[in-house]
Amino acid sequence: MTIDPRAAALRDRLRWRLVAAAATPSTATGDVDPATVGGYLRGLVADGADALAVLAHTGRGPFLDPDTRAGVIRQAVATGVPVLVGVGGRPGETGAEVAAQAVQAAALGAVGLLVFPVTDDPVGHHDALWRAAGLPMLAFDLYLCPYPPDTLAALLAHPGVAGVKAARLHDAIACQATLDAAHAADRLAVTGEDRMFGPSLMWGAEAALVGLAAAAVPVTRAVLRSFADADHAGFVAASARLDRLAAATFTAPMEGYVQRMLWIAAEEGRIPAGHAVDRYGPALPAGERERVLRAVPTR
Repeated sequence: MTIDPRAAALRDRLRWRLVAAAATPSTATGDVDPATVGGYLRGLVADGADALAVLAHTGRGPFLDPDTRAGVIRQAVATGVPVLVGVGGRPGETGAEVAAQAVQAAALGAVGLLVFPVTDDPVGHHDALWRAAGLPMLAFDLYLCPYPPDTLAALLAHPGVAGVKAARLHDAIACQATLDAAHAADRLAVTGEDRMFGPSLMWGAEAALVGLAAAAVPVTRAVLRSFADADHAGFVAASARLDRLAAATFTAPMEGYVQRMLWIAAEEGRIPAGHAVDRYGPALPAGERERVLRAVPTR
């Protein structure tokens, strides 16, 4: 199907832009302070994020109640940059519940949705969200729940789908196939490849939506900008810095990356240390925080 003008506008607006997959700062008891969230998000933008993705995997959106979600979206929209909102992702939730998240995002000023993958009728699921909220969508080809090629092609043919985020972790062949499918459908090829960031740009990604930009934003931005500007020497140097950071943060246990990025955000002064807690990730070994902070590039 022909792309809807709203989806085409988002596709073009995000091309060569860095979308920070923001964390949701919270305390050990789960308290989410709007002022802390707002300051954190404004800092990401000030450091070079062109847009924000809130309540996605990094933001632990599937675990947060509607009121908390609304507060995070309001703070993100207040930054003035385009805001994508993650919807879905909680086991057992109904399509109506996900649609309600989409409607909430539209009402609060989001420009698009990042749709967590589903196994039951993905095209129908995306179509229901499109009909409910009218917000353009990025499909999400996630390594934990990858889409078969025919399903991905059908999703990319939907008029409300602006592009796809490839997040295949370490499967280079699958990542390349996803990016190729986006180009074939005239949709935006978005890298979500924290461990294959530089290569994914060379494979055809034209935008980035990554958890690496939940802190240390300039490190990620430098790679995207140098590639877009054809600064090849700068790209090689920037990629080496980013790869060192990714190796320290996106490593086993992989779900620990959210806590690692929160530690970096606190060390950078973006959030208070007491709000740098991921209640939903795995336990990490002693000394992990110090190991991670040693890996953060200083320039």
